[in-house]
Amino acid sequence: MSSEPDAERDAILAALRPVVDGIAATFGPLCDVVLHDYRTPEESVVAVAGSLTGRAVGGAMSEIGMRVLAHGDEAQDELNYVTRTRNGTLVKSSTMVLRDSTGAVFGALCVNVDVSAVAQVHGLLGTLAGVEAAPPELPTTTFGNDIDSVVDALVDVHQSKQRGSWAELDRAERLELFGGLDSRGVFAVRGAVEQVAARLGISRASAYNYLSRARADHDTSTGGPA
Repeated sequence: MSSEPDAERDAILAALRPVVDGIAATFGPLCDVVLHDYRTPEESVVAVAGSLTGRAVGGAMSEIGMRVLAHGDEAQDELNYVTRTRNGTLVKSSTMVLRDSTGAVFGALCVNVDVSAVAQVHGLLGTLAGVEAAPPELPTTTFGNDIDSVVDALVDVHQSKQRGSWAELDRAERLELFGGLDSRGVFAVRGAVEQVAARLGISRASAYNYLSRARADHDTSTGGPA
């Protein structure tokens, strides 16, 4: 039987399901809307309308959702940010966190709009007006129904920033890698430590050790627990 907090959260999600369809219908095929329940990160998608990001009910959260998890109840709405999908589609998104009556974050309502055509027209008009500007370098976001692919993509991004394989990293760089992944909420996902260890080619014990040390260093630098 559901506890009282879970019953309230279930009711909020149920009330938002028609909103998902309504927003998607308003914006048309260039939009998709995804409703997440973060109580089950590996299967957080509970409703979806549209196919822009290829999400399906029962699919996993994206790295944006992991970032929300990392901030816990301190998470804030992220509105009108622009990113790219893995296939290069330019997407403008808004992630609105869901809270229960105690203020606890338990999910999110996400709206994604394909603005690739708008960006092309903007660039064309700029060229015609003689006011061309270099396009901003946008982050790439992994939207996937498989949590493993999202975790793997984040590991690859953070490791590429170190410009070397795990064996080539010194201790500080290894701690920075684990600290960066932790700050993005990767280790809030069940089994992520083991997956990261396998991706890096290290033992599970080593991964837990580096994560523990990275968190200790963070606590020392901030004067308290993360």
